[in-house]
Amino acid sequence: MFGYYLDLALRSLRRHKVLTTLMVLALALGIGATITTLTVLRLLSGDPLPQKSAQLFYPQVDPYPADQPFSRSGKKLPWLMSYVDAMNLLHAGKAQRQTAVALAQVKVMPKTAEGKPFYADGVMTTAEFFPMFDAPFQYGAGWAAADDDSRAQVVVIASFLNDRLFGGANSVGRMIRIEDHDFRIIGVLKPWAPQPRFYALHLGSRNYGKGEGVFMPLLGARADGIEPSMMMSYGPGSSMAHLETSPAIWLGVWLELPDASAVSAYRRFLANYAQQQVALGRFQKSRTALSGLMPWLRSEHVVPDDARLQTGLAFGFLLICVVNTVGLLLAKCLRRSREIGVRRALGASRGAIFAQFMVEAAIVGMAGGVLGLVFAELGLWGIRHQPAQYASLAHLDLPMFLFTFVVALAASLVAGLLPAWRACAVAPAPQLKAS
Repeated sequence: MFGYYLDLALRSLRRHKVLTTLMVLALALGIGATITTLTVLRLLSGDPLPQKSAQLFYPQVDPYPADQPFSRSGKKLPWLMSYVDAMNLLHAGKAQRQTAVALAQVKVMPKTAEGKPFYADGVMTTAEFFPMFDAPFQYGAGWAAADDDSRAQVVVIASFLNDRLFGGANSVGRMIRIEDHDFRIIGVLKPWAPQPRFYALHLGSRNYGKGEGVFMPLLGARADGIEPSMMMSYGPGSSMAHLETSPAIWLGVWLELPDASAVSAYRRFLANYAQQQVALGRFQKSRTALSGLMPWLRSEHVVPDDARLQTGLAFGFLLICVVNTVGLLLAKCLRRSREIGVRRALGASRGAIFAQFMVEAAIVGMAGGVLGLVFAELGLWGIRHQPAQYASLAHLDLPMFLFTFVVALAASLVAGLLPAWRACAVAPAPQLKAS
């Protein structure tokens, strides 16, 4: 029976080409706008490390004086930590893994005579950064904790930087000059750039993009005078030259806690630490926080409000397109009242008429989905040419490709319900008399 309904639907759509074109175009425009904005929203709000995000946590303490709160209301905790507090937490070793992170813009000088210096995004961090965040290596490996303590001048570089400097060859053991200092390459990462770049949040760089080019031991980089991109002072005497002892926050700390009991234990440790610092006179408030990765991203509003607004507007536009399609299908149904009456008189049941019109609506939806994909690709192409951090990442992946047809089918079936019900309610006798 489905083949029969399909044949009837295709004949009907061919007979009413203008109405069919208008219905397909209306649905396609709504679907294209919706899929474009949903793709961007999915990119911006995705889980950067889905295999491990439930185990990653971000601690916060409040070293600010009572008369100089971090926010005007004094309710918001500082995003970052001072060097003293970050090192105290790391050396306490209460987490399965822990790392401190700061970002820097560094000048890279190629070894070749014809190469010109250029700036790259850099990370100053500690040894457990790579295993904690599951950063994959193409060549070599990261440094050890001993390299942190000895201020070793070693570096891990990203694959795109390795391609630029060494043509993609194994560069482990070779030297790279960063900010007038020679660093020995010990590892090359495979393409790796979590989106959003959660570890870079509030550190003075972009939240999205292809990632950083160089990763250096924190103490070794600081010994060479490399300065962080972000520093916020909360007391007198702070300076870039003496960041390790200055009253300034410039480091993000991340922890790996394997289960709920470890999280509870660390919350208690963090609260006790803050109380100890109050007793020592370093803190005036013992406020702390420990946020999971995804709650942390939500609380910091990483997803721009305009992206959510645009998605809501796109769904509203899709609803308008569905309503217009309902009107066009109803008009088409009224024009076919005599045909429906004849079919009913020949023995077609109301269910058969209803199924016929729903199949017709589904065909319109699938055609709208195909054209909607074209519009979505055009929309994403336009986004890729915008000066946004995430612009180059706006691509339609397989889940969104399949979701396009789910949306198209759902929209067309919703649009076809009222016309199909109206069609199966047509009484045959009046139509036969009128003919």
